[in-house]
Amino acid sequence: MFRAPASLRLIAATVAASTVLIHTSQASAVSLSVQLACAADYYAYCSKHDPDGPAVRVCMNNNGHKLSKRCVNALIGAGEITKAEVDRRSAGK
Repeated sequence: MFRAPASLRLIAATVAASTVLIHTSQASAVSLSVQLACAADYYAYCSKHDPDGPAVRVCMNNNGHKLSKRCVNALIGAGEITKAEVDRRSAGK
């Protein structure tokens, strides 16, 4: 069985992750840092939704309490959600 070199697998994974959460319009586009930070969360919770469609945002929002800290921090950094909103949701668990 052929196994690609680690560097090639890393490049392929990065390219795949960077395309996961790209949206069709600039207004709803997600930054590359969010795409990379949230790729695993997308695959875990929202992969049944088209990554180019609006339903993926709804799905990620609905699964906000399960998202990785890395993803949440990237979303805060990109202005997709506020720290206050994250704190409010965490308090309401």
